[in-house]
Amino acid sequence: MSLTIPRGVRLIVDSNDFAGLCASNRDLRLEQAADGGLIVMAPASPDSGGRENELSFPLTAWNKGKGLGKVFSPSSGFTFPNAAVRSPDASWIRRERWEALDPRERKRFSHIAPDFVAEIRSPSDGLPDLQAKMAEYIDQGVRLGWLIDPTTQTVEIHRPGRPPERLEKPKALSGEDVLPDFTLELAEILYD
Repeated sequence: MSLTIPRGVRLIVDSNDFAGLCASNRDLRLEQAADGGLIVMAPASPDSGGRENELSFPLTAWNKGKGLGKVFSPSSGFTFPNAAVRSPDASWIRRERWEALDPRERKRFSHIAPDFVAEIRSPSDGLPDLQAKMAEYIDQGVRLGWLIDPTTQTVEIHRPGRPPERLEKPKALSGEDVLPDFTLELAEILYD
């Protein structure tokens, strides 16, 4: 059985129903807007999934060496203070913040905003939608966000209290004070 949702129609679900939908549709990437609106995303293409991996692997390696926090995959959902449930392409939370969560909370769509998030624009993503998502992340407590766009070979860096910074064809990104001593080389992510 499948469900076709016409353009312009929004489905609103409560948090319990959303968790059930996710459990019943593990092959889909689902998110929930702050107003309960269901957001359905196609699984990543091999190209997009490869780029996500090129981001996650060095982030994980850096974290293993530093031991400062926990790295999460694109299938990890977080419940933000505004009740939205989001799944960034890559995310990281400081260890003391993660360990302060009740262990039962860690097994759900944890009520916590990551310290760092990254989104990689795929060909099917609208740039204004991703920019709005990045603004929401920052508004909800994320301290550093990267919007990586292989189509235009640009990166937007999002930080609290500042307008996004746009970089044209950067070679690398700094984790700044959020991810100390982390540098992401962009050769396999931003460039083919």
